[in-house]
Amino acid sequence: MTEKIQARGYAHPELLVSTDWVGQHLNDPAIRLIESNEDTLLYASGHLPGAVHVDWTSDLNDQIRRDYITREGFESLMSRIGAASDTTVVFYGDKNNWWACYAFWVFQLFGHTKARVMDGGRVKWEKEKRPMTREVPTYAAATYKSQDRADAKHRAFRDEVMSHVQAKGQLVDVRSPEEYAGTRLHMPDYPNEGALRGGHIPGAKSIPWGRAVNPEDGTFKTADELRKIYCDEKQLSPSAPTIAYCRIGERSSHTWFALKYLLGFDNVRNYDGSWTEWGNLVNVPIEK
Repeated sequence: MTEKIQARGYAHPELLVSTDWVGQHLNDPAIRLIESNEDTLLYASGHLPGAVHVDWTSDLNDQIRRDYITREGFESLMSRIGAASDTTVVFYGDKNNWWACYAFWVFQLFGHTKARVMDGGRVKWEKEKRPMTREVPTYAAATYKSQDRADAKHRAFRDEVMSHVQAKGQLVDVRSPEEYAGTRLHMPDYPNEGALRGGHIPGAKSIPWGRAVNPEDGTFKTADELRKIYCDEKQLSPSAPTIAYCRIGERSSHTWFALKYLLGFDNVRNYDGSWTEWGNLVNVPIEK
């Protein structure tokens, strides 16, 4: 994707930055690069100079209950990586930014809006043969005061999803077609993650997350291309409340980012309970 991000027609192009932009800001003290991967060992093998590692399993998730860290936990994380309230955090990672978008989404629960995603993620940076290092940076601890976590704007819970289904609201299932059809209980080439039933939430439209990116470099498609997929082909309305889901919320964070910031959907939330919750609930409706 050689086209400039500003020329792609996004609703909020400022939320996406290019590898060129990041390359020019590697030593900018106002920027904190954050690598967040599915493969939590990948960071140690090499990362962008100055980037810190945010592990989705241990840094973002509560270690006892299925939920995210508390306000105090978020403050501790930001202090550890040397990020203040006015620091712009830039996320990138593997899998075409699945987990970068997931981390970005969690940060939005705490209102840290000075956040960006590096278009194309780690793979694009590597393909361009840009600098990588194994040196782990150290930053002076920052003083960070967070607002209380506010889930309502960005996150949907199971009872809200049920009400949304009953109201015939817009639902986007971003999993593989096989998962959507119920012929598979997990992603291709991945182990089963515990769902007892296969299928999809009634009324959900199947739009695999990967359709939003260019296969050659993982960059997001233009707004026109995205609009053809989500609005023209699948008849989603940007003005209607929308909920996206996958298996645990990582792939749907990617779609949530595309719908909210690139296409400008007014009200889109991520159902992070997703199929590992819905597929195990007693007496909920499922379609195949």
